Amino acid sequence: MKHLLNQLFEQQLLTHAEAREAMLRIGQGEANASEMAAFMTVYRMRPISVPELAGFRDALLSLSRDPALGTHDTIDIVGTGGDGKDTFNISTLACFVVAGAGYQVTKHGNIGVSSVCGSSDVLAQLGVTFEASNDDLKRQLEQAGICFLHAPSFHPAMRHAGPVRRELGVRTFFNILGPLVNPARPRYQVAGTFSLELLRLYHYLLQQTDTRYAVVHALDGYDELSLTATARLATPEGERVVAAADLGLSAPQAAELAGGRTAAESAAIFLAVLEGRATRAQRDVVTANAALAISCREPGFSFADSLAAAQESLDSGRARQALRRLVELR
Repeated sequence: MKHLLNQLFEQQLLTHAEAREAMLRIGQGEANASEMAAFMTVYRMRPISVPELAGFRDALLSLSRDPALGTHDTIDIVGTGGDGKDTFNISTLACFVVAGAGYQVTKHGNIGVSSVCGSSDVLAQLGVTFEASNDDLKRQLEQAGICFLHAPSFHPAMRHAGPVRRELGVRTFFNILGPLVNPARPRYQVAGTFSLELLRLYHYLLQQTDTRYAVVHALDGYDELSLTATARLATPEGERVVAAADLGLSAPQAAELAGGRTAAESAAIFLAVLEGRATRAQRDVVTANAALAISCREPGFSFADSLAAAQESLDSGRARQALRRLVELR
């Protein structure tokens, strides 16, 4: 580890292989706390490169628990977090809408770090458990159309870095790895980023894979398609700017996307959306993000086609049924 640290202190970039080696050492408990703290600090002082991010990703995936679902033909919708917006659980809700529309979803998530209530928090409140075996997860995917992969259950390597991250108390490069290390390795992905710089980093990285993706950053800071302002969207076809009006939707106010102050309040909002009791703003932002995912899955669809499929999933109750079935199969 020390020879890699010396390279970094001399302001050298790591190669993909070197970055992978460094993360393997951290993940296997071979780096001490001082080495890990120094390593994380470097990446607070300069941007991470694409080869470095790819090396970190590959190492964490190699150390992760394989859910052995028998397919990678699934989709995930996930944000990096860190946008400070404290919205309700838009991406997680969109996953249930996509599942209700007939597409298999492998949702990767965790407890809230930068928000009051992360995907794990709200789903636990709604009765989803995280102790599922691989057979349980496969059955959930087949019968509910969605399974939930609680990150700590699938990334035991992260436990070595956890205490150091907590003691540092600042955002590190680990925060941007989450959307890239779904252990189910889905072929389709919508990733929201908290900055334009990170959107482009993800874009460059995902271009080198066979993933069909959309990376989104709302220019007023949201790590999702918030509709509150113009958003930058990166796909395999390139980058473009989109606004709510371009998508046939109204632009909400930021306050209309606020999340609950507790997990229970967040769960109440979650159910209100799935049960057709949501505000127009809540419904629109959820179906817009679900439509973005359906567009990844069905590149021949127009956005209007994908939005109609998302709206029908919600209106028919199939999105709500996906949650109900997932809870029943725990």
